Amino acid sequence: MSYDAQVVADSIAYGVRLTTMVATFPRIVLAEFNTHRVFSRNSASSRAIPVERRIEQIESDPFVPSAFALNKAGMQAGDPLDEVQSELARTIWKNACDAAVSNAKHLVKAGVHKQWANRLIETFAWHTVVVSFTESQNYWNLRDNPKAQPEIMAVTQLMREAFDRSTPRELYPGNWHLPFVTDPERLQYDTDDACVRLSTARAAAVSYERHMLQNFDKDMARYDGLLSSGHMSPFEHAARVADVSDLLRPEIAKHVASGFLGNFRLPWLQHRKLIPGEDVFVDRDLVTS
Repeated sequence: MSYDAQVVADSIAYGVRLTTMVATFPRIVLAEFNTHRVFSRNSASSRAIPVERRIEQIESDPFVPSAFALNKAGMQAGDPLDEVQSELARTIWKNACDAAVSNAKHLVKAGVHKQWANRLIETFAWHTVVVSFTESQNYWNLRDNPKAQPEIMAVTQLMREAFDRSTPRELYPGNWHLPFVTDPERLQYDTDDACVRLSTARAAAVSYERHMLQNFDKDMARYDGLLSSGHMSPFEHAARVADVSDLLRPEIAKHVASGFLGNFRLPWLQHRKLIPGEDVFVDRDLVTS
């Protein structure tokens, strides 16, 4: 794997653009990426990806910084290391990777679940994220910036380039923005409900790095499982253009003044926001009479 950014759905309605991308970058800057609350996102999960597959990925293609720089006070690094220092730093980094992989293998042999074994090797992993947004300028300003960590700056530049190259599709009231659903599928299944379910389930499948696969029955079952278990973040990527009747509904009308419903600018209505009780999950299995 390597740095990458691809637009998978791009729509515009009433001048408001909604874009969904798949981006890949080093796992070490995921926390910085996740600070941007205007983003709806799902990403690869250390609790979901089999540890054997994760170990194989890292052994064949570990993340190693392309350059190291001197330590100094503050958040930005100093001048680049010289050739000898750089080679030493790369050697130390690779040795740490080998040690982490070795210990992860020991945990596997001990029967430890991947939610712990995979954590040891996250530093050396590439990471894939599905991200949808109507607002991007602040992210570009902060992260496509020499003051940002080089790894997040690198992927942000690719995201920005992909965004600028893409031409959004004009949508109208009642139309849906549906990442991961092909035009032939829209014709084949012939209902918005089915396509919304497919889009949601496939966004969630990035947890397993299986978001580009298509299997109608498995996708439908995954959707039902997400809904029943209250895992609502994948429901934020599919979105419908609001019509007048939507904007008159009390639960939506109260947001019109702010211009936002959830983290999308109106007229976009996230699938999540159209599901009653989406904000407070109650685990029925744990409720006692």
